[in-house]
This record gives sequence, C-alpha cells and structure tokens, in this order.
Amino acid sequence: MPAVLGLNFHHDTSAALVVDGRLYAAEEERWSGVKHNHPTRKGTLTAPTRALQWCLEAAGLEPQDIDAVWAASMRPNPAAGWWLAEERDELAALLPTPLGEHLRLLSHHTAHVLSGYLLSGHDHAAGLVIDAGGSSLGSDFGPGRERITGYDLRPDRVDRLHQSMPTVVPSSAGPRRVHSSLGHFYRNLARRVIPPGDEPEGSMMALAAFGDPQRYGAQIRELVRLGNDGEVRIDHPWGSADSSTPLLLGGRAWTADNVAEQPDHKRADLAAAVQEVFAESVVHTARHLQRLTKASTLVFSGGCALNSHLNGQLAADSGFDTLFVAPAPHDAGTAVGAALYGWHYQLGRERLPVPTDAAWGPHPGALPATAVPTGYRALTDLGPGLAPTVATLLADHHIVGWVQGQLEFGPRALGHRSILAHPGHAATRDRLNAIKKRAAYRPFAPAVLAEHATEWFMSAGDPFMNRVARVRRCRADRIAAVTHHDGTARVQSVAVDHQDLHELLEQFHEHTGLPLLLNTSFNRKGTPILRTAEQAVVAAADLGLDALAVGDTLLLADHVPDPHATSLRTR
Repeated sequence: MPAVLGLNFHHDTSAALVVDGRLYAAEEERWSGVKHNHPTRKGTLTAPTRALQWCLEAAGLEPQDIDAVWAASMRPNPAAGWWLAEERDELAALLPTPLGEHLRLLSHHTAHVLSGYLLSGHDHAAGLVIDAGGSSLGSDFGPGRERITGYDLRPDRVDRLHQSMPTVVPSSAGPRRVHSSLGHFYRNLARRVIPPGDEPEGSMMALAAFGDPQRYGAQIRELVRLGNDGEVRIDHPWGSADSSTPLLLGGRAWTADNVAEQPDHKRADLAAAVQEVFAESVVHTARHLQRLTKASTLVFSGGCALNSHLNGQLAADSGFDTLFVAPAPHDAGTAVGAALYGWHYQLGRERLPVPTDAAWGPHPGALPATAVPTGYRALTDLGPGLAPTVATLLADHHIVGWVQGQLEFGPRALGHRSILAHPGHAATRDRLNAIKKRAAYRPFAPAVLAEHATEWFMSAGDPFMNRVARVRRCRADRIAAVTHHDGTARVQSVAVDHQDLHELLEQFHEHTGLPLLLNTSFNRKGTPILRTAEQAVVAAADLGLDALAVGDTLLLADHVPDPHATSLRTR
C-alpha cells in the first residue's frame, strides 16, 4: 500500500501521513511547547522534525518507504517561475534525503481547501479559503499572494475560479499594487481592541457579543467595498499588518499602542462592528461562489475559518445547503491537505471516510506510579469504572482533566486532551477563566451527544467545534456555563464512535439529565494543548484541577472525597 506524506514548514508547523487508508497527523508545537511553533525569525522555514518522526514510527515506516511528499508553498516572492524551484530545494534540504527527493509543492490555499474537501464526503462542492496570505499568485493573477480564493471542487479536478485582486494605492514613489487581506483586516482591528497578553482574534470574537455593532458599523463599512463579482476590497492600510496607523472613530484615535486607554464598552462596540462587517464580506464572496459553481455544499478553510461565529452565519446565509468547515482550517491543516492531495489526485486512491473526530496523533503514554503530585492521591485500575466515576465528580461540579486516547489534531480540544466541567452554573465558567488566566468575557464550548444536539441547540453543531449555534431559549438557564452573552455556543457534536468522550457524556446524562459537558483545551495560558500523561500531571497540579483522568487511573485532589470509595482501590 502506498504512503503519502504532507508537510507544513511555516507557522503551525505540522506533518501528516496517509497509509493504508489511515491518517496520522501531528503538530510540532506539541513537542516544542511553543504555541503555533513560530520560527525564530520571520520567513525562516522550519521542518516538523518530531511530528514527522512520530508519523513514521506510528505507521511502522522508514523514510525510504514513502512514495510521495507534498508541502504547501508559502513564499511571497514575485512570481517569475524560478522561485518555486528555489523554495522546493530549500525545503528538501531540511528533510532526510529520500523524502527530500520526493518533495513537490502545491499552493497554500489549495492545500487548505483540500484538507476540507477530501474529508467532506461530497463529490461536488465550492471551496473558499480566506486567511492573511498564502502562496505567490503567479502570472495568471499578477504579482501578490493568495488572500481570498474560490474553487470548484470535484473528485477528478480542482478548478480555481475566484481570486481576490490587488488594489492600486498612491505612494510617494508612484502608484503601487496592494493585496489587502480579510485575515489581516480582522487581526489589524483586533489588535486595536484587545490589550496585549490575550489572543487578539479569538478574544475580539468573544467580546463582540457584548457590543453594539451600530455605534461604529457605518464607519467600518466604509473601509470595505464589496463588488458585484464577489470581490472584497479593503482600504489601505486596514487590510495589512499595519496596526499603528491611527483609526479615527468617535473622536478617538485607535491603535495597538493605546488599546488599554479605550473604554471597555467602546472596545466591545468596535469588536461587534468589525465582526459584523467581516462576516458580511465573507458571506458576500460565498454567495458569488454559489452562483458560479451551482454547488449545494461549501467547503471553508484558512485561518478565517477558525471564526466560529462567522461559520454559523455562513451556514445560515451563504445560499448553500451544507457547510463543511475543514477539521483543522489553520495552517497546520495544510499538511493534511497536501497528504490527501497526493493520496487521491496523484496516486488515484479512494478518498478517506468522513471523520467524526480528529484523533490522529500520539497516545499519552502510561502514567508512572511515581507521578502522583503533592496534594493528590491515585485511584488505579478503574477500567470500565472510570467513566461513571468521573461522571459522578462532574455532576458534583468538580473540574476534571481528561487525557484519553490519541491526541486531537488542530486548535480545539475534542475530548482527548480536555478540561471538563458541569455546564450548569456561570460560576464554573468564571472559575475556569481564572484558572486558565483568560479574560472574564471569554465563553467555553459544550460537547454534546450528537443524538441530543438539536434538543438543546438550534442546529446540530460540528464534530470539530468549528461553528456556533443558538442555544434554545427554554434550555439556556440550565447550561449557563456554556451559553455566551449573545445566546450562542460553539457546539461540538460527539458521535457514537467517539471512543473517549461519548461514554462519559452518556454517564453524565444519566446522572444529571444533561447530555453535554463544558469542554476546553487542557493547557496553560499561551501554551499548546499538552501531549503526554506526564505533562498532564504537572499541568493539573499547576492549574489546581480537582481531578485528572489518564487511561484508567484517576488522580484526586486531597479536598475531593472519593466517589464510591468502597468500590475503588486507592494507593
């Protein structure tokens, strides 16, 4: 059986391997401990060394066993032809010789869109990729980089049929072409709204729920012009990385340097206006793609597809019957898209089944007997008793670290490296925000049994936690810890075949009548989701969690009574 490797050498460095119809994938940050695994210097290329090594070891392969290697191109050089070969040679030099000899490049946005399309199960789909920037465009579109790209996707071909075009702006040296970016636009404004220390884009999306979009909506709309052909043109410099040029609104000059001086309610109002205009712009392009392709399904990927509020609006307003957001729409997912491209389009193999989970990474390893930290005690060999025991703890409003099975790929905790809690009380949300040192207005997501999702939410949710759904009003007061200020929640639907979370949710449902739990990533502020059992023990003690479940072992904080103590063996 052939084996195809996909790699991402840029930020969110990652590796993915498809062999025998199975996908292995991991992000380098889970070994380095550096979130997004940013290179030390901008523009530096970094090989996903340990993620690649793990993929090969997990599949039982050596480098010489790999038949094809694909990676996403990212170099923003003027497209004159020579640069692609130069980038390929530079990347190949970072790999073992057999892999470097096989390496080929495809465009960054094509790798993004295929990381969704080839896992979607749909034959004909429109594809939309929006991020800060991708590959050089080449002579077909003129100098510049991919920003907004539309595709017509079919099992036998990938057609690029929409590309954002540059804006001509005056300068002291004469007119110049600028490729503005919706990704840069959102980040640019987020840096003027969110103080340093908090992740700008995610925090602004959360803060927007507290604001009035009408206060600044008209002025923000003046910065973005929507064309009849699906075009989005952003006035310079608001679609660039320049967040120091003052934005004049309401008699105030907004910059990244003075964000702490802006009143909280006005920051929320600006966040709401930006979120609304951003979503309108993406929906505008999506509707254009629907007219061009006549497809009933939209596949969405790229960094902007991490905006779960946008995705909820896309599902409702884009004109498509179905929205499929790539399981890992950020740059790490380009390794998955590259591997799937080689598997399906180059080697002609059948597409992989539609996933209901992204547990494509390493197991946590065993918990050493010496790993019990001060202030905790261990309950061992629980076996089938683990899920009911943890469900009892959660029903009693204890906060539990949950480390089970293979590591999830992507930025969302999907029930393998999670912190779980009862969704019923807002005080739990406040305690968790304090534990994770997050802004108090940040919401937490629910993981819900898929078969019960529409009883609690106005849509079925998403297995990869990539879109919001409105909470049913009659239910909202019962799940206050996961209901955001605007009445929405970023819903993870948990299918029956989710090996590590479905049973626990069923047990919790039996205890409480609630088929859902609060689910957030198991990590410290500013660090990646953890990988190993040893890391989990250290983090649980550092964060002050009430309990930690690893494999069939449960660590309990000394202040937590033993649930069902008579039936458990304590060491």
